[in-house]
Amino acid sequence: MTSEGAAHAALGRARRIVVKVGSSSLTRPGSDGATGLDVDRLDFLVDAIAGVVAAGREVVLVSSGAIAAGIAPLGLRRRPRDLSTQQAAASIGQLLLVEAYAASFARHGLRVGQVLLTADDLQRRSHYRNAQRNLDRLLQLGVVPIVNENDAVATEEIRFGDNDRLAALTAHLVAAQGMVLLSDVDGVYDANPNKGPANLIPVITDEAGLRSVDTSGALGVGVGTGGMATKLDSARIASGAGVDVIITSTQNAPRAVTGQPVGTFVPSRGRRPSQRLFWLRWASDPRGQIVIDDGAVRAVVRGRKSLLPAGITGATGIFDAGDAVELVDSGGRAVARGLVAYDSDELPALMGKQTGELDSDHQREVMHRDDIALL
Repeated sequence: MTSEGAAHAALGRARRIVVKVGSSSLTRPGSDGATGLDVDRLDFLVDAIAGVVAAGREVVLVSSGAIAAGIAPLGLRRRPRDLSTQQAAASIGQLLLVEAYAASFARHGLRVGQVLLTADDLQRRSHYRNAQRNLDRLLQLGVVPIVNENDAVATEEIRFGDNDRLAALTAHLVAAQGMVLLSDVDGVYDANPNKGPANLIPVITDEAGLRSVDTSGALGVGVGTGGMATKLDSARIASGAGVDVIITSTQNAPRAVTGQPVGTFVPSRGRRPSQRLFWLRWASDPRGQIVIDDGAVRAVVRGRKSLLPAGITGATGIFDAGDAVELVDSGGRAVARGLVAYDSDELPALMGKQTGELDSDHQREVMHRDDIALL
């Protein structure tokens, strides 16, 4: 077996995986032209997932489709553009989507549980832990969790933007070993296959490779909001956190979840980071920025040291001790994100000073190295 085939096979044996499916894979236009759920497509996906569960493995399903499922019942002909109508469609569509999943999984004797999240739920550390406990318990009880963004209440300011990123965050949240991203495209290509000759990229081994794929000519997907760029970003997040990733079409789902070589494979890189550092880097909402000099950049980034007051040259934003704050260099480039030990109104008096110059209440790190995630 080739190293590529062995890597796919490892994902096929993973004890816990996340499967993400896009709206376009679950819907189709009806006779009146309005988009609605395609039960046959949904059943096909459920059959593949049920086979994984029957083999003693665990699956978390991250499913788009709530807004798309609500389009036809509202008498709309296309995905609404305004937020309030999107929320209305999601309110109706989410019920229809989960009912369809419940009925389909019931054919295999499986129960489902709905978990609706907003970006705000994962940006707040306490909510993040609550979501983690809920998903873990559902899996322990033999339930298939179905995760979706809570489009009925999400606003533009607190949206994930697409469920690809939500899938990557969920994969780390539940300590999954594998993630399968499904859409209507069978993998990552070196050009847009809808516009001319293009070659499937079977493996992307590193972050540089993920960043180098040209997605500028990619076409938008009907009722969905994601695209290949968001899938590559999701793969970058997940693979960097120790999760193997396959990007392929929903038609390839039965082969992908069993570890057969389909689509584009992105192997895990490095060790799985702690929940705290992963949350800091990918899910936290920074409340401000602290500008640090070149020496502090070297100490924090290369030396993995704590941030001391002497290396700070400026700060912006309003934040409290314990909030997530970005560290930026003199050129404004974000280099790290961490939990700050001081309120924003305390920092001006500390900036640029040696620890020995400060009173006893302020002779501690501005950020401890254990609370800093490098970007």
